[in-house]
Amino acid sequence: MNEPVIDLTAISAVVFDTDGVVTDTARGHAAAWKHVFDAFLRGRSAPFDIRGDYLRHVDGRPRLDGIRTFLAARGISVPEGSPDDAPGDPTVHGLGLAKDRVFMEQVDKYGVAAFPATVALLHELRHRGARTAAVSASLHGRRLVGSAGVMHLFDLMVDGNDAALLNLPGTPDPALFLEAARRLDLPAAKVAVVVSALPGIEAGRKGGFGMVVVVDAEGEGAHAAVPDLGALGVRGRVLPLTS
Repeated sequence: MNEPVIDLTAISAVVFDTDGVVTDTARGHAAAWKHVFDAFLRGRSAPFDIRGDYLRHVDGRPRLDGIRTFLAARGISVPEGSPDDAPGDPTVHGLGLAKDRVFMEQVDKYGVAAFPATVALLHELRHRGARTAAVSASLHGRRLVGSAGVMHLFDLMVDGNDAALLNLPGTPDPALFLEAARRLDLPAAKVAVVVSALPGIEAGRKGGFGMVVVVDAEGEGAHAAVPDLGALGVRGRVLPLTS
C-alpha cells in the first residue's frame, strides 16, 4: 500500500464520504440501528451487534440496502412495504423509517460535529488549489453537513435527494462518487475519494478513481488506510487551468 499522501500534481479534487469521514455520526447511526433492530428481532433472533453487524452489513450502504443485507444474513425475510408505512412496521421501509426517526431525534438533541482532522485537511486541500465535494446516500446529507458547520468547505454535495432524483444506486456502486466527479468536471482518475467502510472502497475501485483512502477501517483494496485524516499528507498543488 502506498504512503498516505495525496499528490496534487496527479489529483485535482477530493470527494469525501460524509458519515464517519466528515461528520462524527457513525456511533449515532449504529445506536439507532441497534434500537430499531433489537425491537424487531425480539423473539426472532439474537440482538443486533453494534459493531460486528453494523460494520459487516449496514455501514456504508444506503439505509434500505443495509436492512435487506442484515436481515438476509440472519435468514429473515420481510415485505418491502412502501414509504407510506408507519415507522417500525415489519417491512423494509417501516424499519428504515423507524431508524431515520431515531437517528434524527439524536441529531436534533445533540447536534452534529465535524472531525477536526478532516476540517484541517479540507482547508489544506483548498489552500493548495484542490476542489472538494461531499457525498452521502442520506436524504439528510446536506442538513448534517450544514449542522456541522462545514458546508462552505465543499464546492458541491451529492446526497440522497440527488440519488432519488437521478435514480443513482448507493455504494458499493460508484454512481454517487462518479456524479460528484462529473459535477466537478473531472475524470475519475483525477479524483481521490475518502471513505470509511468497505462498500466505499469497492465503489472507489469500481469507479476508477485515482486514489481511494479509507479512514478507521480495514484497508484491503484501498490505496491508503489511515486511523484519521490527520495521518494523511498532502503534496504539491493543483495548477490553475491555462487557455
